Amino acid sequence: MADRILITMDDLEAAVPINAAFEEAGFETAMVSAVDDGRRILQRSAPDLVVLSGSLHERWSSEIISLARESSIPTLAMIEETDPGPARVASSVGLTSWIVKPADPRDVLEEAERLIERRRLQNRTGIIGESPPIQEVLVKIQQLASVTSTVLIEGESGTGKELVARGIHDLSNRRDQPFVAVNCAALPETLLESELFGHEKGAFTGAAERRLGRFELANGGTLFLDEVGEMPPSVQVKLLRVLEARNFFRVGGTQPIRVDVRVVAATNRSLRDSVAARQFRDDLYYRLNVLYCYLPPLRERRGDIVLLVRRFARELARTHNKEFKGIEPDAMRILAQARWPGNVRELRNLVESMVVLSPGESIRADDIPVEFREQGERLLPVRLDAPALSSPNSQPQELEFILRSLVDLKMQVEGIKKRIDLQPDVVDVSDAHGPIAISSDTTIGYVEPIEVEANPIEESVVYREGMTMAEVERATIEAALRETRGKRRSAAKKLGIGERTLYRKIKEYGLD
Repeated sequence: MADRILITMDDLEAAVPINAAFEEAGFETAMVSAVDDGRRILQRSAPDLVVLSGSLHERWSSEIISLARESSIPTLAMIEETDPGPARVASSVGLTSWIVKPADPRDVLEEAERLIERRRLQNRTGIIGESPPIQEVLVKIQQLASVTSTVLIEGESGTGKELVARGIHDLSNRRDQPFVAVNCAALPETLLESELFGHEKGAFTGAAERRLGRFELANGGTLFLDEVGEMPPSVQVKLLRVLEARNFFRVGGTQPIRVDVRVVAATNRSLRDSVAARQFRDDLYYRLNVLYCYLPPLRERRGDIVLLVRRFARELARTHNKEFKGIEPDAMRILAQARWPGNVRELRNLVESMVVLSPGESIRADDIPVEFREQGERLLPVRLDAPALSSPNSQPQELEFILRSLVDLKMQVEGIKKRIDLQPDVVDVSDAHGPIAISSDTTIGYVEPIEVEANPIEESVVYREGMTMAEVERATIEAALRETRGKRRSAAKKLGIGERTLYRKIKEYGLD
């Protein structure tokens, strides 16, 4: 069935040729106007993409974008070239993407195909989010799926590492073959070896018959080794042999068994640090880390929390057959500003408990456990003297990037202190004038006030009169590069952005 495109007719001069281009490309299109009911249209047509031809300042456009976001439908708008700061306008209303007018229909078609393919990938993998960090993960999944090399996924517990592994498998040419998962931390050493490689009858007490291991069961497909950093040293040696020779012996066996398996490994801690601490074999680390994917924690993509909450609430309400009308703004604000050390898993579990236990048909602030409500009582102060940035709705994406960077310094400082023998200084982020919004959605997210420990930096990253946002961003990147001694991957992690984004920023600001 053809993908469905919904096009608004606010600007007929732009909408008509775009509609013709989509129809010629084989899409199913529908054109709507401001007199139509937005919610009814979206429910009836269930489009794969909404294209807005008119001004984003119109109430109709904002309503359509908000309704589309509730249903995880991507939105593409054509922004007037004369609009001041088109990126700021687009981000403030929650657009997925935009193109500046006058727009070539071919460019609109190309961008629409990219957004639809991205949505299709999210539906297949279950990875939800529109923030730049999670979009980079989706791009990485597409890149990694086309080859057969081993992959190492690093990310905190609860971030969805198995979803990434399954996404890589489902998009690869091994999709019709088995996907087998093993949690290396859940089994003792003796059982883990038998689980991976199998055993012969009589190999040990209780081995009443031959048993195939996970490598054999995954032959032709993908083997996912979760929490590989917890693997005992003796099993690490045997895993290295399988990766290098593509054959192994069952426990108690004498004949080598050859397999064709792609290995995807995951860990919730840095394997490089484990190698340095002599807890993990360096040769196995290099063999696993042929291709690398970093999965950001929820605090590095707070703009996705609202989308996640809405999706989980709808799904869980259907699962438990509960009448559910939504989440009140105060409750959503609390969820958006919580720390979430357990990441997406913790968020989903909390939403499920609220959907099941909430006395009403909507989730209120009082329905949220007190420990989460208390997290929102303290806000992150930032020294900003520019009046133009005082309104939450005027915050550009660059400010969200800077705030994430400052918060992430605190979260990762313990790991930094283990790697270098320096006493931390304090980066001053005080003297605030009220809360700072970090979400482009109507629900405003906040983070708690902290003293951000870091390696010695000569100056704090603050806004000075006459300074542009680009200059603040450049100063933040320079500070991160100094702290990581020029290691760009580490700097990218610290800043909460992808490596490609950091490379582009370095080139843009001449920091090579």
